[in-house]
Amino acid sequence: MTNHSLSCAVCQQNEEHAANSSARQLVDKLWAFCNVLRDDGVGTLQYTDQLTYLLFLKMAHERENNPLKPERIVPEDCSWQRLLDADGAELESTYVEILDKLSRQSGLLGTIYRKAQNNIQDPAKLKRLIVELIDKQNWSGTGVDIKGDAYEALLARGAEDMKSGAGQYFTPRPLIAAMVDVMQVTANDTVADPACGSGGFLLSAFEHAAAAENLTPTQREHLQTKFANGTELGDGPARLASMNMLLHGMGEANGASPIEVRDALTSDPGKRYSVILANPPFGTKASNTFVGADGKVAKDELSIVRDDFWVTTSNKQLNFVQHIKTILDINGRAAVVLPDNVLFEGGAGETVRDRLMKEFDVHTLLRLPTGIFYAGGVKANVLFFDKKPAGDSPWTKELWVYDLRTNMHFTQKTKQMRRGDLEDFVVSFKAGERNSRVESDRFKKFTYEELITRDKKNLDILWLKDDSVVDAADLPAPEVIAREIMESLESALAEISAVVDALETSRSSNE
Repeated sequence: MTNHSLSCAVCQQNEEHAANSSARQLVDKLWAFCNVLRDDGVGTLQYTDQLTYLLFLKMAHERENNPLKPERIVPEDCSWQRLLDADGAELESTYVEILDKLSRQSGLLGTIYRKAQNNIQDPAKLKRLIVELIDKQNWSGTGVDIKGDAYEALLARGAEDMKSGAGQYFTPRPLIAAMVDVMQVTANDTVADPACGSGGFLLSAFEHAAAAENLTPTQREHLQTKFANGTELGDGPARLASMNMLLHGMGEANGASPIEVRDALTSDPGKRYSVILANPPFGTKASNTFVGADGKVAKDELSIVRDDFWVTTSNKQLNFVQHIKTILDINGRAAVVLPDNVLFEGGAGETVRDRLMKEFDVHTLLRLPTGIFYAGGVKANVLFFDKKPAGDSPWTKELWVYDLRTNMHFTQKTKQMRRGDLEDFVVSFKAGERNSRVESDRFKKFTYEELITRDKKNLDILWLKDDSVVDAADLPAPEVIAREIMESLESALAEISAVVDALETSRSSNE
């Protein structure tokens, strides 16, 4: 390496370190104020919402006052300056008025402010948040890496707050990074996530594609405005995803929203995408909660009926698999996080697996270790499959299974999974040259003929021996064992529930 190249590398490392340090400092400041508001009953998710509302207004103010290219994004009577000029009760009423007006706007504005409310009841603390924490920072002038990474880190801290429930919307970023790496997403792709949460998959795919060299102006325009598409049922997660993407340079502040707020499973949207990345919500059933005539709360199980689905079922994961197979374009590729029950459940599950292997190239399964998700009791996998044109013979020739679960122990507190823990999988995957894959202790190949002869076409395949049950010296820490016991019990209850549901469905159909 030449002295010039070495100097450039050192400069780049110093810049990255400075950016990371600035992002951390910004997060520390913002998070510290979350602790102040918690005493007033403002939870983590509520605080993140308030930050999102105010950050957008401040960025809109900065763009409007840009001397080179002024741009109005919000209505004049919803300006940031109105909040700076107000105090006390006037500040509170002004803020409520602005939120109400913006909640009725269209496009990205409407998505971010949808059903917005003020949860900060102390005007003095609201003023401090506006003046001391947000107004002092030039958000439009700050590098995308700093402000984007700061917001992403804030979401990560919120996910760590188990009581907030935010963890269900937050897929571990090391897992997302590995999935995007093997999918080889490019600036020519259109990427969709039908259950996008806080937008982690879309963001990672964008960063991966944008890092390519010699992108054309057309490709850059596509990346910003048409590359990513998300669907999210909840207003809060959709808001966070929209703001997360905007802060990272995706979308346009006064343009259409890249996130749709609706139930993705209700209908075929008509659009097709070249890449699907998703971690559909856990839980086996979709249901409506309602209050009966007797005043008691009850649930009505929902079976999704769609002409484009292979089978009618109330199992959410199976329905998401069917939805994804519909919206995936011919020769498109998908990577989907799915719980264990999708691999072995009979009835509708068997039908979906059978049709998927016949009509798609189901080529890779990554068995994930326990302890990596914020939600407890999760045993999950990543299923990789490609959509193919209609044909007479099954498209799946062989399924490669990588077992990252057996003898692997992670926790959220003491041993979080890192991107490096997935490196062997990424290397073994051999993206772009799958024909040269090689079997190893953790990576095994199973032919289509072997798979379809398994009971119920079960893809829940194990072959490694758990070493920890042989030698006590190899046992993981007590808290890891306790967590795994709890997760095993919760997983067993979920499996028993699935069996009971299947029996009840069978009995009802016979009657």
